[in-house]
Amino acid sequence: MSNTAIFWPLIVQTALVYTIYVIMSRRRFASIRSGEAQASDFRVPQIEPEGSSTVVRNLVNQFELPFLFYAVCLALYMVNGVNDATILLAWAFVISRILHSWVHITSNRIRHRRPLFIVGFLINGILWLWLAWKLI
Repeated sequence: MSNTAIFWPLIVQTALVYTIYVIMSRRRFASIRSGEAQASDFRVPQIEPEGSSTVVRNLVNQFELPFLFYAVCLALYMVNGVNDATILLAWAFVISRILHSWVHITSNRIRHRRPLFIVGFLINGILWLWLAWKLI
């Protein structure tokens, strides 16, 4: 498998971020149409309407742990640390983030969301350990 295969999970993770932006915008527009909020409320939002609040929080999440994922994937590519296992782990991370986002922006059940976060957290940690091993 080509080293560049590591970029496909990065592309899908980025597509997830764009998807969440679209969902957030749609929910915000829906809150304006329903009268729950006014467009001016989003200039500097102090209180997010209920319909979009979990989406906004999920969007923030996409710039936390996934930031480390982007960095480790790029670093693995640079040090020739990409192999079938790292690509599989990268896809597993992205799938965990997609599922985490789905739970977060739909039911937001912590008992379902937290294990998905932990899976992604552990996978990310394994990728960083692999990078460290490659550097030794």
